[in-house]
Amino acid sequence: MQLVTHKKLYLVAGRASIEMGQEIAHELGVDLGHPNIADFANGEIHCKFGESVRGTDVFIVQTHASYEAEGGARSLNDALMEHLVMVDAAKRASAKRITAVIPFYGYARQDRKASGREPITAKLVANLFKSAGASRLVSVDLHSGQIQGFFDGPVDHLTAMPVLIDYLRELGDEDLVVVSPDAGRVKVAERYANMLGADLAIVHKRRLKGEKNQVEAKDVVGEVDGRRCVLIDDMIDTGGTIVAAADLLADKGAAEVWAATTHGVFSDPAIDRIKNSAIKKVVVTNTLPLPPEKRCDKIEVISVAPIIARAIDAVFEDTSVSEIFGGNNLA
Repeated sequence: MQLVTHKKLYLVAGRASIEMGQEIAHELGVDLGHPNIADFANGEIHCKFGESVRGTDVFIVQTHASYEAEGGARSLNDALMEHLVMVDAAKRASAKRITAVIPFYGYARQDRKASGREPITAKLVANLFKSAGASRLVSVDLHSGQIQGFFDGPVDHLTAMPVLIDYLRELGDEDLVVVSPDAGRVKVAERYANMLGADLAIVHKRRLKGEKNQVEAKDVVGEVDGRRCVLIDDMIDTGGTIVAAADLLADKGAAEVWAATTHGVFSDPAIDRIKNSAIKKVVVTNTLPLPPEKRCDKIEVISVAPIIARAIDAVFEDTSVSEIFGGNNLA
């Protein structure tokens, strides 16, 4: 007896990423599956796929962020648990391979012990996905590259750089300066500067000892006087870092200050800080849902769904993911 097998792609999204899942499905030309997620009265999450996934290549999209669902708001932890439940359901339904697609990886900033008696929660999250049955992870602009080594299996680390670069190129500014908001983002900012043919500047900052989310910008290395500056970072959470850097650039004579970031977390008081800052525009991707209360005239959202769709297609077809980015996703 001889059996010729045919691969089938099955794409499904959790409640935190319904819009993202629909965009990716459109890019791939496939239908978005139905996970039929519901909550029990005590808050427990239930999942039952509406179609057979036996022998399929399953891609489960869920960003780890708070979201609105029937019955009220859900937290990042709810989104993470829901993602794990969906992975386990696919494994027990005999999926051939399960890829967890995580536009924003929860707990990514807890990637090391900064002081005694602390957890490394980014590693814990990776362990949870492995135990649930995920064969592979796909994520966008991880807070640190070492997280790729936390998961015992392939990890495709995507970057939003192509869509952000395309947007910034449309500004048509020959006097652009790409600015790193701190020393830790210099390499990333340098890649942006090289691709845009722009100069590079660096903001020197320090965190206030014993204070969470409190940042003091100190000085600028590079020429910014009279020029349009674009701050590059992987995420904006409370906005302390980016706003302090922007105000310092304005004090140093910058003509305009923009910010470009992958993940718009925008925890309180980020929106108020941005509204009252020297920043003219914040360009952010849709890796995280952006509810109305986190929107303002200064924030513009662009989609990374095409990039994620291309990566999913490459994984499904067993071709190279890094070639999509010319290797820039690996550094």
